[in-house]
Amino acid sequence: MTFANVGTLGAVPGRRDELVAQLTQRSDELREAGCLAYEVGVSDDAPDTVFVVELWQSADAHQASLELPQVRAAIAAARPLLSGEFGGFRFDVIGSPLRD
Repeated sequence: MTFANVGTLGAVPGRRDELVAQLTQRSDELREAGCLAYEVGVSDDAPDTVFVVELWQSADAHQASLELPQVRAAIAAARPLLSGEFGGFRFDVIGSPLRD
């Protein structure tokens, strides 16, 4: 069952674009680990917030990806750019009107 991880990451004031650049670096390893989509966005209404939508083949695939060396390195590189404010939801996707 498809797993969704949708959330917000607070950026250190003035460093949102650096965080976005870190999060949007190409990663073929994520696809190989079972990531179906990883979308990063921003809003003028929240200048120090980054929005992330992840779709995974399963919750287990998402959890296993956190052990990949490239993912661990990306998390370490992003950590100094994070304010510590996080929000979001995790859920199993039931369906979509865009596919059977």
